[in-house]
Amino acid sequence: MARRGSLRPSSLREQVYESLRGDLTSGSIAPNERLGEERLAELYGVSRTPVREALARLLADGLIERDEHGLYPYRPRLDDLDGLYELRSTLEARGIRRVLDDPSLTHDRAAVVGELEVWQRFRDSPPDPGPELVGADEHFHTTLLAASGNPALAEALAGVNSRMRPVRALDALTEDRVATMVVEHIRIAESVLAGRLEDAFRQLLDHIESSQSVVLERAERALSMAKLGLAVRG
Repeated sequence: MARRGSLRPSSLREQVYESLRGDLTSGSIAPNERLGEERLAELYGVSRTPVREALARLLADGLIERDEHGLYPYRPRLDDLDGLYELRSTLEARGIRRVLDDPSLTHDRAAVVGELEVWQRFRDSPPDPGPELVGADEHFHTTLLAASGNPALAEALAGVNSRMRPVRALDALTEDRVATMVVEHIRIAESVLAGRLEDAFRQLLDHIESSQSVVLERAERALSMAKLGLAVRG
């Protein structure tokens, strides 16, 4: 983050908030790291006041939580993951359903074509598993949802993704799972572009359900694994 310089107080507050939010959602801050004002102020080169205000906003956003020892990055409980996946399915299904239910609506074709081309390139040159692939996966889903014409749905999905990311970013994606993700994304995008929205609807929900099964299974095992155990609580 840039040093204070001549930034107005409001700009500085926003910059600290965006920087800290980005570090949380990217996994740059460890899930078990206490978010102390003094250390964060030193890290971002600012006073404690904008850090305190950023932490208050992030607490309201649900991206951090407080316990008896202080503030920490949000770590989803197993029960939370079920609820978050249910919310994700509801949001993404609504994106396709609203176009199905209203003949005057169409998907933003250019946006969907752009995502299709990205995942076709991944099919030809498979990406390495890791946080960048998780980010590309999230971008596909939020773009597809935004393409249905309601940006608020996509914003809500982005919030859900942020809360699920501590688990997903630490999950070990195998080559087979990456290949399956690529094929399913291509299939969904092609169905949307061809106007086969009922097919796209079923494919999308099946895709999310499959992801949920794998992530929940991995999260349940995570309680006995040191690395993922930091990201999930029983």
